[in-house]
Amino acid sequence: MAIFIDGTKSQLILPALARAWKLRDFLALVPIDCAAYISYETKIDTSMEAYKRNQVLEAIAITLGEGPSPSEVVKTAVKRLLDIDRHFKRSPRSNDPEQANYAFFSSDAPGSGVEVLFSPYEAFALLLGVDLLNHRWTQGTAVKILRQARPLLEPKHAEILSWNPEELFNWEKVAERARPGDLAVATTRPVSLAICSRLGRPVDHASDETREVAVLENGELMPFIRREAGISSTVIELTRLAHRLQSALAETTPSKRGRGSA
Repeated sequence: MAIFIDGTKSQLILPALARAWKLRDFLALVPIDCAAYISYETKIDTSMEAYKRNQVLEAIAITLGEGPSPSEVVKTAVKRLLDIDRHFKRSPRSNDPEQANYAFFSSDAPGSGVEVLFSPYEAFALLLGVDLLNHRWTQGTAVKILRQARPLLEPKHAEILSWNPEELFNWEKVAERARPGDLAVATTRPVSLAICSRLGRPVDHASDETREVAVLENGELMPFIRREAGISSTVIELTRLAHRLQSALAETTPSKRGRGSA
């Protein structure tokens, strides 16, 4: 089974000023006769951004179509994902990415009740975690998948946000690139998270919990999921989802101190 998720819109942010102002706030300070000389790029710079939990919850709710007020379902899902990630701990020297990485924290996870700031990637991982729960993955499995995927997914997320939204979401170009047999996508540069699980048991009858996680661009996806019979795949398209969430995050406001604990 293949599942495809995407969102809408993106946001223009002046990379050099993203840490200080939203673009519209900056432009409001510039004299009208000088505005024509301002040069900016259509990309999102998230290198110094960090978000409180309330911001992440609001942005996830917006991305999922709930509006700015997150439902109890979303709040509970995020809480459980964070608690499980914290409970699993990590071994940074492990060669296994599932053991070496947290899914949603940048460093050793603090105890419950301590205020935590989340990077743009960690907010994105929480969105993916909620989506996996909505598609009947267990909480523990969702955390393990995102731990395993992090070494591939985190740099690709940053790369996706550097791409020009006007080119990514040009509907005429999307239609021009569509080919018979391709999966339907809503961007010129689709990137997918593919989670493949083997069905049944291998020939030696041993228990097989093999789960393969890959981050793939458009031409790589179909050969990957069709390479072998007996494999079930969940696929989440990431490009529009990443831009949609980042746009929503930029519109949020951090809560007062003491209300953003994880």
